[in-house]
Amino acid sequence: MTDDFYCDEVLSGRTPVEVVWETDEVLAFHHTRPFWPVHVVVVPRRHVPSLTDLGEGGEELLAAVLAVVRRVAADIEARHGSCRVLTNLGDYQDSKHLHFHVSHGLPSRGA
Repeated sequence: MTDDFYCDEVLSGRTPVEVVWETDEVLAFHHTRPFWPVHVVVVPRRHVPSLTDLGEGGEELLAAVLAVVRRVAADIEARHGSCRVLTNLGDYQDSKHLHFHVSHGLPSRGA
């Protein structure tokens, strides 16, 4: 097991997820342990280390990921009136695979 939950578990199919939106390059799914009442994660299907280290993913893959983030965020905003988009870097990034949290609501667990 590496420090890449998304490649090791989600993208491999080991951990089943409820898909929200997907393309050939990007997967959006409901978080397996949501922190907010509405909590979607968007990841590239290929390993990309982080927002500041695109690895071999490059700007085109980042644009594809952000297009899905925008679509999911627009849907959440339309349904709930507001939305937040978050990504973490460095020590804050638990899984070393680029991912965005798209969410709405107050935390479900202690913040």
